[in-house]
Amino acid sequence: MNIETLCVHSPNEDKNAHAYGAMTVPIFQTATFSHPGVGESTGYDYSRQSNPTRTELEDCISAMEGAYDTVATSTGMAACSLVLELFNAGDHIISQEDIYGGSTRLFNTLGIDRGRKFSYVDTTNPENVLNAINENTKAIFIETPSNPTMLVTDIREMAKIAKKHNLLLIVDNTFLSPYFQNPIKLGADIVIHSGTKYIAGHNDTLAGFICTANEELSEKIRFMYKTIGPSLSPFDSFLVLRGLKTLAVRMDRIQENALKIANFLKTNKKVTNVYYVGLPEHLGYEINKSQSRGFGGMIAFTTDTAKTARDAFEKIEIIKYAESLGGVESLITFPMIQTHADVPLEVREKLGITDTFLRLSVGIENVDDLIRDLERALA
Repeated sequence: MNIETLCVHSPNEDKNAHAYGAMTVPIFQTATFSHPGVGESTGYDYSRQSNPTRTELEDCISAMEGAYDTVATSTGMAACSLVLELFNAGDHIISQEDIYGGSTRLFNTLGIDRGRKFSYVDTTNPENVLNAINENTKAIFIETPSNPTMLVTDIREMAKIAKKHNLLLIVDNTFLSPYFQNPIKLGADIVIHSGTKYIAGHNDTLAGFICTANEELSEKIRFMYKTIGPSLSPFDSFLVLRGLKTLAVRMDRIQENALKIANFLKTNKKVTNVYYVGLPEHLGYEINKSQSRGFGGMIAFTTDTAKTARDAFEKIEIIKYAESLGGVESLITFPMIQTHADVPLEVREKLGITDTFLRLSVGIENVDDLIRDLERALA
């Protein structure tokens, strides 16, 4: 099936898939399941480990990502934390320096406290990754496009390096979603999503996903998943499945809007830089085109002064000043004091995350209304 169809139909779907011919999977709101007899099971025992509603969601994401297996977690950070449990004290992870601030916080607190070691490099240059590898390096962690400066890393090149040095390649694929990009098909071992964002798509639930490329990784993640218990609830699984059905049409509309808005921002006298991977002048444009089917809906831009940036939040009407991204509503964020506040100051300044740097998550509203809102905000 093509990916647009996989958004709507479970890969294991048949005419008898759900009781009474239900078009959508029921919410199996139960903690435990009875057994037919001693030593027998329906395939489900306890909802911390597995639940039919969640299983359908996980199967859909696996099919879309080309993964061997997927687990659905309570949040994106729960997914990231679970992946971190693959590593022991003394293990070294090379991380892209420009990543979601919550991931940086996790690595620099709980990650370091439990003995793991981290190096942060610009992964757009493979030489930086090669130079950071040492005898205890176990993994490479990247986001592409990155959050929030929209840097593009060559996934295939990172996979070659990882394979040569016996490392895991972990890719946060939140910004493009499985609709536009499939890192496992490019050589990644693990893909992480904040399902809260584009996959669920309506700013009404939290979720995360860990997609694994092979049986060995799946077994390790499933064991920790069962043991630690960060599983997504049946009701939230239902909400994410409902959102997933419109992923294709939402992403197409969001991308269409984003390209028009990015080109508008380029013409505004108070905007000094626009970072959108769909612009041909973006440094990562060609690499992104080679490894994805689209550009997504995330735009970053800088303003002429800090006052212009702060005033914009007071003037917007349709676009909402809020954290998060990927929903049907357009949101604008001040990364310096919101999503990346826990990133060390010197790192933020190096990356350009300053008091003039804004991040825009484009929604599905009428694009002319959004452009007029931005014109008013940047007047």
